[in-house]
Amino acid sequence: MNNLFNRDKTVVNSNQLQSSVINQNILLGKLLSRQNILQADKIINNIHQSEFKVFSQWGDDGIIQFLVNYLDIRTKSFVEFGVENYQEANTRFLLMNNNWKGLIMDGSSQNISSVKKENLYWQYNLKAVSEWITQDNINTILQEQGFTGEIGLLHIDIDGNDYWVWKEINAVNPIIVIVEYNSVFGSNNPWTIPYQKEFYRTNAHYSNLYYGSSLLSLCDLATEKGYSFIGCNSSGNNSYFVRNDFMKDLKGKTAEEGFVESNFRESRNEEGQLTFLSGQDRIDLLRGLKVYNTRNSELEEI
Repeated sequence: MNNLFNRDKTVVNSNQLQSSVINQNILLGKLLSRQNILQADKIINNIHQSEFKVFSQWGDDGIIQFLVNYLDIRTKSFVEFGVENYQEANTRFLLMNNNWKGLIMDGSSQNISSVKKENLYWQYNLKAVSEWITQDNINTILQEQGFTGEIGLLHIDIDGNDYWVWKEINAVNPIIVIVEYNSVFGSNNPWTIPYQKEFYRTNAHYSNLYYGSSLLSLCDLATEKGYSFIGCNSSGNNSYFVRNDFMKDLKGKTAEEGFVESNFRESRNEEGQLTFLSGQDRIDLLRGLKVYNTRNSELEEI
């Protein structure tokens, strides 16, 4: 009995400690957000200067906070898909700090189930849905979940058909759009993977490097949809776009001006083990694979 009591007590203490750390991180994020607004004249030229991390994998929490505050966004709703279990996500701080309502989606029912067991699921206005996102179902899902018209932020991170899904979206009209890009494809290539409804990056190529879209293709698509590219995060995986009627004094950039090459080394061998490739070695591993050129609408080889 004593061992059981001690074990339960340890779990409670661990949960309390975790909650305390989260609360401290949120408080620090609030302070940094206020400080960033005071430095807006510098950040509008280089969004890297606003970065900080609370729940995001990299420094995206800071960029998002700066943008929603600087742009004075009054449509306080977001959509993010590709969230896994939502422990590490770009909208979680927005949910908990700014009290926005949101819709999150992931292809794993287990991930979504774990989100629904968290306290935040009743504490905040959050919908969590298990869906495999395709260009055919995205608008229907958004409409069925009650997310239509103008929203504050849309974040797309599905490690695959990101370009094709964003191209298809018309049910919502976001002010800020964040899309993961594949920096391995370089700054000057208008490439995306050819659309495959069931695309899964590990199955597509063992390296895990063959996925998504180049930054240039996303920038071209953004122009078509009425957005300006304002930069990437400093880690080189997320690109930021703002609807043209909300730009204020933000500086639009070309893909070449705003491109950031990623330094994280996630390549794997055929046994699934990390190989830590970087730079040119990564694209060399993909030679011969097919990509879709979004400017001439033709398939070509890397």
